[in-house]
Amino acid sequence: MFLYRTLKIYKMKRVSIIMILLVAAVMYSCNDYLDINENVNKPTSVAPELVFPQALTSTADNLDNFNTYGMQIGGYAANAGGYGGFNETVSYAYTPNNYSNLWLEYDNLEDYQYIIDQTKGDSTNLYLYAAAKIMKCYGFQLLVDAYNNVPYSQALSGEKYLTPVYDDATKIYDSLALSLDDAIAAIKKGQSFDIKPTSITTPDIVFKGDMTKWIKLANTIKLRLFVRAGSKVTFTNPTISTDGFLTEDALINPGYTKDNNRQNPKWDTWAFGYTGSAGNKAWIPSTFIMTYYDTTKIADPFRGSAMYYQFAIKGGTGTNQLGYEATGIPKSPDGSFWYPTDVTRKEFTDTTGVLKGPSAGYPMFLAAESYFLQSEAALRTMISGDAETLFNTGIKASISYTYQLSDGTIEKDTFDTSDKRIAFMDTAYHKINSTNYLVNFNLAGSFEEQLEAIITQKYLALNMINSHEGWNEYRRTGYPKVSGSTAEGTFASKVSLSTRVDKLPSRILYPTSEVQYNSSNVPSATTNSFTSLIFWAK
Repeated sequence: MFLYRTLKIYKMKRVSIIMILLVAAVMYSCNDYLDINENVNKPTSVAPELVFPQALTSTADNLDNFNTYGMQIGGYAANAGGYGGFNETVSYAYTPNNYSNLWLEYDNLEDYQYIIDQTKGDSTNLYLYAAAKIMKCYGFQLLVDAYNNVPYSQALSGEKYLTPVYDDATKIYDSLALSLDDAIAAIKKGQSFDIKPTSITTPDIVFKGDMTKWIKLANTIKLRLFVRAGSKVTFTNPTISTDGFLTEDALINPGYTKDNNRQNPKWDTWAFGYTGSAGNKAWIPSTFIMTYYDTTKIADPFRGSAMYYQFAIKGGTGTNQLGYEATGIPKSPDGSFWYPTDVTRKEFTDTTGVLKGPSAGYPMFLAAESYFLQSEAALRTMISGDAETLFNTGIKASISYTYQLSDGTIEKDTFDTSDKRIAFMDTAYHKINSTNYLVNFNLAGSFEEQLEAIITQKYLALNMINSHEGWNEYRRTGYPKVSGSTAEGTFASKVSLSTRVDKLPSRILYPTSEVQYNSSNVPSATTNSFTSLIFWAK
C-alpha cells in the first residue's frame, strides 16, 4: 500500500528515481519504519511500575476535585464577598455540567486497570497487582457515593464497550468488597513466597512498599463499604481479615515541591500558586462549620487556631451562609482563610492545619476516619472493640493530623515533645467541653446520641481534607444536625430551590458527556437533584 502511494506521487509530482530507490531501500530494510500510525513518543506499552506513581498522583488531583465538591455542597464553605456567578452552586438546581470533573475518576481508573491487566498472573508482581486493585476499589467507591449506579462491569474495557451499561450500586459495593479480598490474598501469597516488595517500593508513593499497611488500607476501605451500606447490601463475604485497620494517615506524595508547578494540589487550589499568586478566594468558611469551633456548639480553640486565619481574634475568621450575597460579606484575604499564618507572607509554606504547605502529602485516608469508622462499627456490633475508646482515639488522631507539618512532623510549640502537646490539647478539649456529649462520649445517653457524636466528630476531622466524605456521612445519617434557616443552624443555602425538608440537594447529576454519548444507559430517574437518592442515603 505504501509503494502504491509512492508511485502515484511519482506520476503526479515527477519524483526523482533516486527518491523512489531511497523509499524502496527503506521499505526493504524496515517495512514498518515509516508507519505513520506509530508514535515513538507515545508507547502503547508501559511498564506497570512506571504507571503506578502517576496513577496515585492523579488520585490526589481527583481528590482535590472531590474535596471542593464536598466543601461547597456539604456545609464546610460558603460564597465570599465580592464575587458572583455562583448560580447552581447556591440554588442546587444542578445541571449535568455541575461538578462534572468528578467523572474524570474514570481516566484514573483506566490506569489502575492497566496495571491489573499487566500484572495479573505474574507471581513476581503480586504486590503491584494488589495495590492497583485496592486503589481501583477506592476510586469506584468515590464514584458510587457521588452518582449511585455507574458503569462498572463493562467499564475500563477500551473499545469493547463504547456505551457501557450502568450497574446497580449495591452490586458494585459487593463486588468491590470481594475485589479487596482478592487483593489481600495476593499480598499474603507474595508474603508466603517471601517475595520482597522491591518492584513496588519505589513507585509506591503512599506506603513505600509496606504491604502490611496496604492490607490495613484494604480492610479499612472494606469497613467503609460495610458501614455505609448497612443492611442495604447483602455482602457475599461479610467478614474482614484479622490484620487490622489503618492506624496512620495514608498520604500520597510523589515529591511535591513549590518549584516547577509541582505543588500539593490542595495548596495550589486554596493557598498559592507556584509563582506566588493567590489561590481561590471566592469561597470562605461557612458560619455553620465555625459553630463547632467557636463555642456555639463546641469549643475547639486548638484545631480552630491551627486551621483558620485569625481564629484567635473574635470575629477574625470571616464566614458566611451559602447563598447570602448582600453587602458586608467577608472577602477571603490574600491566600485563604484555611491558612492560619499571616497569609500576606508567601514565604510561610510550612504550617499546621489542612493546607500545610506545597510539599505536604495529600491525604487519601486519615487515621481519624479509620478510628471513627471502627467506633461506629463497634457501636453497631459489626466488629469487636470499644466504641468510646475508638471514638476518643479518633479525636486524638484528628488533632495530631491538624498539627502535622508538611514534612510529617508534629509541631511541638513550647512542649519538649509533640506527643505531650497532642495529649495536652486532647485532654483540654474534653475538659472545656465537659458537659457536651459530642465531645465526651460517655455523656451520650442513647444509641442515636452516640452515633451523632461519632459522625459529628468524623465530619469535623474531614473538614477541608476529604470534605466529600463528610457530605456522604450527612446524607447517610443526618448528622451533624441541621435545623431552622439561620446560618448557625443549617448549611443549606439561603436561596435553595430544594424541595427536601432540610432544603439540601440529594445528589449531583451525571455529566453532559454521558447524557450525550451514553443516553440509552444513563438512569432516567436521576434528572432531579432533590428526589433521587444514593442507595445508602436517608
